[in-house]
Amino acid sequence: MNPRPCLLAFFLCFLAPSLHAAEPFLRKTTLFESEKDGYERYRIPGIAITGKGTILVTCDARKVAALADWSDIDLFIRRSPDLGKTWEPPVKLGHRGAHPGLKLEANQSATELKHKSGTGFPFNNQTLVINRQTSEILFIYCFNYARTFVRRSADEGLTWSDPEEIVGALAELRQRYAFRVIGTGPNHGIQLRSGRLLVPVWLSPGKGDGGHRPSVVSSIYSDDGGKTWHGGEIVAQETDPLINPSETVAVELANGGVMFSMRSESLQHRRGIAYSPDGVTRWTRPEFVNDLAEPICMAGIERLSLASATQRSRLVYSHCDNGTVPVPGNPSRYMVRQNLTVRLSYDEGRSWPVRRVLEPGFSGYSDITVAPDGSIFCFYEAGATGGRASANNPGSLVLAHFNLEWLTEGSDTLEQKP
Repeated sequence: MNPRPCLLAFFLCFLAPSLHAAEPFLRKTTLFESEKDGYERYRIPGIAITGKGTILVTCDARKVAALADWSDIDLFIRRSPDLGKTWEPPVKLGHRGAHPGLKLEANQSATELKHKSGTGFPFNNQTLVINRQTSEILFIYCFNYARTFVRRSADEGLTWSDPEEIVGALAELRQRYAFRVIGTGPNHGIQLRSGRLLVPVWLSPGKGDGGHRPSVVSSIYSDDGGKTWHGGEIVAQETDPLINPSETVAVELANGGVMFSMRSESLQHRRGIAYSPDGVTRWTRPEFVNDLAEPICMAGIERLSLASATQRSRLVYSHCDNGTVPVPGNPSRYMVRQNLTVRLSYDEGRSWPVRRVLEPGFSGYSDITVAPDGSIFCFYEAGATGGRASANNPGSLVLAHFNLEWLTEGSDTLEQKP
C-alpha cells in the first residue's frame, strides 16, 4: 500500500483552515491632492459603496483655503466601478453651474458677523445615501449653509438628475429650533431596515465664532425613497451635556434602533452618543463614550456584521485618537487632529476594545464603510501642506482598503463564530 495518498490527505485536512483564512492586508490610494486642478485644498471626505461594488467618494474643493468654510467651494464625486481597482476622473456635482437659476445670496449670519469669507458662496456638507431597495444613490448637500438640495443617480453614479431643493424638512426643523445655518452630515447617511432614509444634521443660529455656534443636532428623514423629507426631533441641545454638538454619524443597531455619534466641544473631550428607537423621535439624553477621544473632528461609523447564530456583532469606527494634545495657543477647546485610528466594537458601540492606527501623523476628517465582500474602506484627510499641521490644511485625501484580519492583527476573522 502506498502511504503517500494517506499522508497527503492528512496534511490537506490539517492545513485546510489556514488555506481558507484571509491574509491581513492594507492598501492606500491617494485620490485628491491639494493645490491641483485649480483648488488649493480638498477636504471633507465621504464614501459609500453600492451593492454591485461601485465605490463613490466625495469631497469639497476650496479655491482659497485660507477663507475656510464660507469661501467659494465646489463639491466633487469620484467613482470606481470595480471596488477600487480603477478610478474615473472626478465629477463636479455641487457648483453654480448646476443651479443656473439659483439666486446667490450671502448667508445672513456671515454678513452680520463680517466674516472674512462671508462674501463667498460655498456648496457644502455633501452626504451620500444609498437606497438599497431601489439601488438609487442620493447626493444631498447644502448651499451657503442655508438651503439643502438632492441629486439622484439610478445608474451606479454614472449620471445625475438636476438638483431638487429640500424645503419641507427645513421648515419643520425651524419650528423646533431657530436656525440660520444648517449642515447635513457630512460623510454618508443610512437606510434603516424599515426602508427609512436618515441623514443627521446640525443647526445653528449663527451668532458667533465663524457663524457655526452655538449648535444642536437633529435629522432629516424620508419614508418614501427620498420623494419627501421631514425634520426629526432635536437630539442634543447647545450646552447640556454636550457643548455645541455638530457633525454626526449614524448607525442602525441590532434591535432596529439608531445610535448617533456626535462631535462636540465638551471639556470631557469624549465622543457623545444618543439613542432613538426609529432615528427620529424619543432620543435618550446624550452621554459620553470613555473609549473614544474627541479632538473636535468628524468621524466615521459603519456596521461590519450583524449578530446571528454564525456571526458576531461588529461595528467599525474611524477618528483621530490623539489623547488630549492641545493646539498651541488654544488649549481649552481644540485638540490636534492626528493619529487617525480605526476601532472595533462587539457590543453595539458601548465599548471599543480593538484599535489600530491607520495614519500616525497629521490627519483629520474621515468616513468609513464596508464593501459587499466584507472588506473595509476608510476615506480620510492626511498630511499637511507647507509643513503646517492645522485643521484646514490636509495635503491629500487618501482611501485605505483593509480587512478585519489587518484591523485585529489576525485575532478575528469574518468566519469566526460568536
